[in-house]
Amino acid sequence: MMGLINPDFQTLPELFASVFSRYRGEGEKFPFARKINGIYEPIGYSMFEKDIQTFAAFLKHSGVTFQERVAILSENRPGWYLADMAILNLGAINVPLYPSLPSSQIEYILNNCSTRAIIVSNMLQLGKILAIRQNLPKLTLLVVMNRLEEKIEGVIDLNQAKAEGEKILAEKPDFLEGTSVVADDVATIIYTSGTTGVPKGVMLTHRNICENVKSCSTIIRLDDSDRGLSFLPLSHAYERTGGYYLLFSCGASIYLAESVETITLNMKEARPTIIFTVPRLFDRIKAGILKQIAAQSKIKQKMFYWALSTGRKYHIASETTGKVSSFLSFQHSLAEKLVYAKIKGKFGGQLRFFVSGGAALPKKIGEFFQAFDISILEGFGLTETGPVTHVNRPEKIKYGTVGRAVDKVSVMIAPDGEILLKGPNIMKGYWGDVEGTLDVLREGWFHSGDIGEIDQDGYLKITDRKKHIIVTSGGKNIAPMPVENLISDSPFVDQVIVMGEKRPFLIALIVPEFLTLKEFAAKEGIKASTNKELIENKNITQIFEKLLRTISKELATHEKVRKFLLVETPFTIENNLMTPTLKLKRKEISVKFASEIDKLYSTLNMVYNTE
Repeated sequence: MMGLINPDFQTLPELFASVFSRYRGEGEKFPFARKINGIYEPIGYSMFEKDIQTFAAFLKHSGVTFQERVAILSENRPGWYLADMAILNLGAINVPLYPSLPSSQIEYILNNCSTRAIIVSNMLQLGKILAIRQNLPKLTLLVVMNRLEEKIEGVIDLNQAKAEGEKILAEKPDFLEGTSVVADDVATIIYTSGTTGVPKGVMLTHRNICENVKSCSTIIRLDDSDRGLSFLPLSHAYERTGGYYLLFSCGASIYLAESVETITLNMKEARPTIIFTVPRLFDRIKAGILKQIAAQSKIKQKMFYWALSTGRKYHIASETTGKVSSFLSFQHSLAEKLVYAKIKGKFGGQLRFFVSGGAALPKKIGEFFQAFDISILEGFGLTETGPVTHVNRPEKIKYGTVGRAVDKVSVMIAPDGEILLKGPNIMKGYWGDVEGTLDVLREGWFHSGDIGEIDQDGYLKITDRKKHIIVTSGGKNIAPMPVENLISDSPFVDQVIVMGEKRPFLIALIVPEFLTLKEFAAKEGIKASTNKELIENKNITQIFEKLLRTISKELATHEKVRKFLLVETPFTIENNLMTPTLKLKRKEISVKFASEIDKLYSTLNMVYNTE
């Protein structure tokens, strides 16, 4: 069956009900699959629907009523989907929390929206809640998905909760009837990751999400033969709308990856047809491919780079003239058999396309994969926009852009370059923050905070975040993202952030790709036992000096990076230098490395022209 099972749903409970109604009792079809004892095991529709009903009955019996806030603090797992559907079927509001959040941030969010209940995944997450429980006066119910080995006051595990719900429904079969959810009811409050201060609770209604799912379904054509692989956090709007609601609404199966580290293995096992991901994954995959090729024989290396060159020529010819010579077509077919098929096999061999979001996809990365006939559909949006507003079309991909607006979304570029958006997907507002809501919703338009431009085909190009624009002491406005993309294209670079606010010139903090560096050091006879020793070696620093000299040829004078700092430890979620959606936290990084940054500027021996 192609497309949405029910194209007319107005709320998420309607979406769920229509899909369960279509596949209930069909043993060969399943919505979810998870790894058990090394093998992917499916979860059938009928069993999952029953679990949703029994858990919803328990929640309602425990006092969760219409529009009450219920939080989920969990990694991606079947219990996440189960809890979400149960909460929404009651007309309650799901408040998703990143499992990486510390207790202090969890406490703020739960108190900010007066959360009644919370569902956590395991004892680690439960421990966070128990540590702050005395500071959460509104929280009355704690459920843990894992089995409780010992009784904890006021805590129940999911199996016990479902068992109690089953008893309730046996006594009162109509217990769950009477809840009426309408399109303009709030479905979820998603707190922004807080890169610039206190997190804000984005209120998305059923209409916001449902209209977004419908719009995406007309672009990304899915059916019940499709399979997704889920690894981005479900607590993020992008994975939740695209990798969950969209796939589920079309009857597709969702396979749960074990972790970010096992994605490559899980791709081969799940054989997905679509993967929603972020640009950082492509950096890792590309680096892995090139590393593997470097270890091959000279003949295989030549074959790989010939296939890469052939693919680039083939796609350039297809896009520019619409015609490909018979000789180039023959070469392309040969390259498919000898090289492309093997690379596609790393992704399970069935992949139709990746969908990339959450951050900018460097154009060169997109074109690298395109050369091997692997399509990446880059899109754009924010939590406040449901989240998808733009996406590249499978029939016309333009790398370096985020595509055209989806159905029912209007876009306008303000005089200062800011992207303004309007449509049924735009949030209701920020929870308890009238001033913040009015600041971004003005005259019917949502002010995105992103800077961009629209080309002749209606494709949007994001140039940077408005708040990230660097104003140097010389008064020059510089968008750091294009500069960062040039630097990160080097195989020696893992992460990079460019800075220079109110300074005379730009600098870069670079986390090297240490595996590549160590291989280089071994070949050159450079001795270094630690990352710190490695980045302090003159031969290593010269690699990055040369890199910055090379890219400077493509930059205006004021855009050139004059100095750099090599960082021995990656920016991660754990050290609070990266958000859960893998964006670097500029403010936190600048504070952590303040003394090193000051030193870079103070040791400059000459004055650079900043004009």
